[in-house]
Amino acid sequence: MVLTKKARHKMANHKVLAPFILSHEGGYVNNPNDPGGHTNKGVTLTTFRSVFGRKKTVNDLKNITTEQWNNIFKKYYWDKCNADLIDNQSIANMLVDFAWHSGVSKATEVIQKIVGVTADGIIGRVTIGAINGFNRGDKVLFDLLKQVRMVYLRSRKNWKYFKNGWTTRVESIKYGSLTYSGKTIKC
Repeated sequence: MVLTKKARHKMANHKVLAPFILSHEGGYVNNPNDPGGHTNKGVTLTTFRSVFGRKKTVNDLKNITTEQWNNIFKKYYWDKCNADLIDNQSIANMLVDFAWHSGVSKATEVIQKIVGVTADGIIGRVTIGAINGFNRGDKVLFDLLKQVRMVYLRSRKNWKYFKNGWTTRVESIKYGSLTYSGKTIKC
């Protein structure tokens, strides 16, 4: 895929989404109703260990640095979704927040089904082409992804515990903006 300067300029940017995710994740928790277990800023202990070594402790997770968090977010979520290649920031925001919240494979398979490509859980050239060239338009793709994400969340066995926060989070991602920390950011 050859990108022109103009095309590169309009691609999605992870720095737009990162503060949104951080605002919705908060600090350290170990909620028995959350299958993630020990979590800080949305990073589970399992993920933290897979990135920084299996000997990392809960205390290490509690002290996660901004650099460590950014590394996990960018490399293991944004980049796994190939979001730098998505033309529309709103679609990238919804997809990567879905991946962060529910797993890269789940989010990837959902968008692949929507755009009509093989749902293999890997976003490559074919999927990127289908996302960027979705024949019903970017707004429709965004709305479908948001709708299917909410259907998925409602099907989760722990929905009853987290429905208010999850709904607020997803509804805070709008086509053309993100709302967090009392402000709306156009994107």
